[in-house]
Amino acid sequence: MEKAREVLVIGGNRYFGKRLISRLLAAGDRVTVLNRGSSAAPPGTTHLVADRDDEESLLAALGERTFDVVVDQVCYTPRQAAVARRVFTGRTGRYVMTSTVEVYEYEDSVTPVREDAVDPLTVPVDLELPWDDPEFLVSHYGEGKRQAEAVFAAGPGFPHVAVRVAHVLGGDDDFTGRLEHYASRIRTGEPIAVPFSNQPATYIHVEEIADFLAWTVGEDFTGPVNAASHGTLTTEELCAAVAAHLPEGKVVFRLVEVGEVSPFAFFRSYGMDNSRAARLGFAFHAAPEWLPAAVAETLGKDGD
Repeated sequence: MEKAREVLVIGGNRYFGKRLISRLLAAGDRVTVLNRGSSAAPPGTTHLVADRDDEESLLAALGERTFDVVVDQVCYTPRQAAVARRVFTGRTGRYVMTSTVEVYEYEDSVTPVREDAVDPLTVPVDLELPWDDPEFLVSHYGEGKRQAEAVFAAGPGFPHVAVRVAHVLGGDDDFTGRLEHYASRIRTGEPIAVPFSNQPATYIHVEEIADFLAWTVGEDFTGPVNAASHGTLTTEELCAAVAAHLPEGKVVFRLVEVGEVSPFAFFRSYGMDNSRAARLGFAFHAAPEWLPAAVAETLGKDGD
């Protein structure tokens, strides 16, 4: 009988994080959840309370604990990565960071990008930027993740994975409000702002990314890996799926050259090549196949 794995999840109390935890528990893992204490940990887990930005608080909460794998759901900056690397070096056999497709924000390519398009070893790190400023952090989300990856990759002795997650859809607990943005406009016929040259993107279902992270916990590969369902989706396809639940609604697009556009409307392509993960053994689904169900889950069967 295999020994149960000791897995620490930092954050992860909502959306695909809570789905990941349920999968780990179902697999027989002993799961510890670390957060700031603003919400309770899921039943069946050990709960540790600490501010992950505060190195002393983190060390005090962890005590002498060690882990087979750490899954970091809430690492957004190189400062947070630097603290985590110091604290968990020698304390875990493997560190899985949830990263993002946004690390490719400067890679303007019409073909899906592979992991080597952004090599963390070549990314400059600036710990002095105002990473504690919420406004700065929101506007530099991709940069924060990119530099965090670079901190984990710098130097030997820290086996880690950076899971670059595509845009996530689905579930009745999608807190982002992005699909509802479209639903509210389609209900009233209000124009939906998209670029003149609107580009497609890769997506992944909330259950599939939970499956992917749970699978990653049990593997031994390292480095960046793209996590995206097969195929791309356009804003038009998303709106058509939403409109199918709103028969009285109307899809109206407003083309813009510059300025703010709707969620999931892009001036540049955000397509990711998922072939590395597929070669490693993960079987993705096709985004167009699960899209109608994802919209129904999020908006409700009648669009309400």
